[in-house]
Amino acid sequence: WDWDFWSDWKDRRLWVTVTPIVLITFPAAVQAVLWERFRLPFGATIVILGLLLGEWVNRYFNFWGWTYFPINFVFPASLIPGAILLDVVLMLSGSYLFTAVIGGMAWGLVFYPGNWPIIAPLHVPVEYNGMLMSVADIQGYHYVRTGTPEYIRMVEKGTLRTFGKDVAP
Repeated sequence: WDWDFWSDWKDRRLWVTVTPIVLITFPAAVQAVLWERFRLPFGATIVILGLLLGEWVNRYFNFWGWTYFPINFVFPASLIPGAILLDVVLMLSGSYLFTAVIGGMAWGLVFYPGNWPIIAPLHVPVEYNGMLMSVADIQGYHYVRTGTPEYIRMVEKGTLRTFGKDVAP
C-alpha cells in the first residue's frame, strides 16, 4: 500500500488508520502462539523487529538501489512502540481478551505519535514558487513515481487539511 511507501503520503488519514489495522494480524498470531506454548511475552516485538529489518532491506535495495529514491522519502513506519505495548499488556494481564481490546487499542493509538519524531522534519512548511508546501510535498513533486494517482496531487494544491477529508482552500 502506498501510504507507507512515500513520505509525502504519510500525513494522510489513511496511513494512520490502515497501516496499524493491517499490520496487527501477524504479530498478534505469533504472540498468541509464543504465549500459549512457551509463555514468552515478546512475540509481537520479535515479529515487528523482523518485519522492520525486512522493510529496511526492501526499501534500501529496491528504492535506493534500483530507482535512486532518497531513503528519507521511502522509509518504513516504526511499529516498535505498539508491539512493546501489545506484549506488555499480554504479560501483565495474561488474558487474550484483555490484550485484544486494550492492547489492540494501544497498538493503534500509539502508531502515529510513535512516528512523529521520524516524520516531523518532513512537515516543515516551505514557500516554493509562491505556494506554501511541506518538505514532503516538495519531494513528491520532484521525485514523481509511476503508478501514483497524480490527480490527487493536482487537486491538493495546498497542505492545509481539514479534519474531514478535503483540502481547505
